[in-house]
Amino acid sequence: MKVGQTSAKKTAAEKTIAEKIFTEQRAAEADLPERISAKKTDAGKALEGMTSTEKASGGRKCFIVGAGEFDGFLAGADPGTENLLIAADGGYRHLQSLGRKPDVLLGDFDSLEVVPEHEHLIRHSPIKDDTDMALAVAYAQKEGYRTFFLYGGLGGRLDHTLANIQLLTGMSKEGLEGYLIGEDSVITAVTDGKLSFPETASGMVSVFCMGASATGVYERGLKYSLEDAILTCDRALGVSNEFTGEKSSIAVRSGTLLIMWDAKNGLPSAVSLSDTRMQTSIEDSE
Repeated sequence: MKVGQTSAKKTAAEKTIAEKIFTEQRAAEADLPERISAKKTDAGKALEGMTSTEKASGGRKCFIVGAGEFDGFLAGADPGTENLLIAADGGYRHLQSLGRKPDVLLGDFDSLEVVPEHEHLIRHSPIKDDTDMALAVAYAQKEGYRTFFLYGGLGGRLDHTLANIQLLTGMSKEGLEGYLIGEDSVITAVTDGKLSFPETASGMVSVFCMGASATGVYERGLKYSLEDAILTCDRALGVSNEFTGEKSSIAVRSGTLLIMWDAKNGLPSAVSLSDTRMQTSIEDSE
């Protein structure tokens, strides 16, 4: 009898905590539109040279920092002041070390083990279906952001790294542009699209199929080329390719590819197949 009473009390306490967190979250979200609106205005002033996905979202970019490995922002992928910067739980500690203040602080705070004071705090219950990183992406997507730079999502716990790779894949299938950036590597997912790298790129680049199959795969300007190939999820045909000092590209006509390369190479340009010119450009030589 005592065991049953204890269990009931515990369940009631958990429900109370969850309700309190939900109320705090709604209050925090209500105070955010003005700040985000200002960033939308700033981002809309500079659309030249952006990818099609960036232009579709008015040039707005979202930077999310998680609790995993973090060695500062990549050149060309720094949030500055005009983009949305979110700290996902333990990512807040990384930003503190840089003297950077996030626009939004979000999570269940099991990594920080404390809930910091912040004017734009969104607290989630630890009893949830999504990771803090995924919740941060969902929040920013709801606010209209379509280009994401995810830091602190590699290293540390392997299950969280795999979860972030799955997140990246799902984002790509929804038409979002996302980069998972670690200390040594950059990872992105491309669905029915193409990445191009400059001749200055060096080191390794690996390509994996994120689904049953990916068809119409082209790898050009690399040490090992592919022409209209089929990649599958159970064979690592695209692992450990190499840049050669030439302009290079990786493209897929149908399916999703996960592509990773050395962080020193920075970011490539990404083009979506929704652009009618893309179908021809995949098959054209460099």
